[in-house]
Amino acid sequence: MTAAPILSVRGLATHFDTPKGTVRAVDGVSFDVPEGRTLGIVGESGSGKSVTSLSVMGLIDPPGRIAAGEILFRGRDLAQLSERERQSLRGQSLCLVFQDPMAALNPVYRIGRQVEETILAHHAIPRREAAARAVELLRMVGIPDPEARAREFPHNLSGGMRQRVTIAMAMANKPDLLILDEPTTALDVTIQAQILDLVRGLTGTTVMLITHDIGVVREMCDEVVVMYGGRIMEHGPVAEITRRPRHPYTAGLLASLPSGRMRGQRLQPIAGSVPSPHAMPPGCPFAPRCPQAMARCAEAPPMAAPAPGHRVACWLEETVHG
Repeated sequence: MTAAPILSVRGLATHFDTPKGTVRAVDGVSFDVPEGRTLGIVGESGSGKSVTSLSVMGLIDPPGRIAAGEILFRGRDLAQLSERERQSLRGQSLCLVFQDPMAALNPVYRIGRQVEETILAHHAIPRREAAARAVELLRMVGIPDPEARAREFPHNLSGGMRQRVTIAMAMANKPDLLILDEPTTALDVTIQAQILDLVRGLTGTTVMLITHDIGVVREMCDEVVVMYGGRIMEHGPVAEITRRPRHPYTAGLLASLPSGRMRGQRLQPIAGSVPSPHAMPPGCPFAPRCPQAMARCAEAPPMAAPAPGHRVACWLEETVHG
């Protein structure tokens, strides 16, 4: 039985108005995040995945704007809330961990103080109690000698330790939904594995994981949304999509990444590059790079459902099943 969604995104369009014209960074995206599960959003840089997460958090600043759609969190449309209402949800019900932990940490405050403030922002408890809770959170995320580390400044910690601190801060108020935006990109392989193990151990937490690495998705997630050019190319269970990708872009990601290639296949990079956001092709945005493109790809394909819970936006599906 599929868990009820904690987050439902419906027809989300996030645009940026620039001197060169309107950039459709996210263009009609719809998906659910089932409660207690982990959803991965995967795609190359410029695919719209990070803008999607920022849209959910209400962190799109001018010239960006949410042009259309709904972002339903437990039935409330986040796009219609006031800034004050959104702030009350951030850090408590919704938390976002950024790729660069130094961007989230204040360099002039000690680590313990920053975790404490995250707790005190939503709970009227004595500072001494918050300080003790901060140390426990640092211990929970695997920071050795957390009492001593709580007295350190961010620059005294390694990149992996700083990322652990940001996860501790995100978990301080037991959020309903934790969004991780490329949480391991800047870390070496060993530390990446430790951080992913940490995330995997967050039992019961609903997670939305943003990444460019479909191998990480295969290891960490229950479902995956594959994005390109601001649109969803494919969406469904990780096990099914990584075993039998239906969209040529998904197949290309699997074949081109060492952590995600299909068994028995050589690495095959995807030809070409992501188009400029100011010059997206008509129809399917992946068509100029697609080895199976046809004339019909100049039109936007509808979202087909080749299997229960599996969606794909590709004319090839109509050719196969039509």
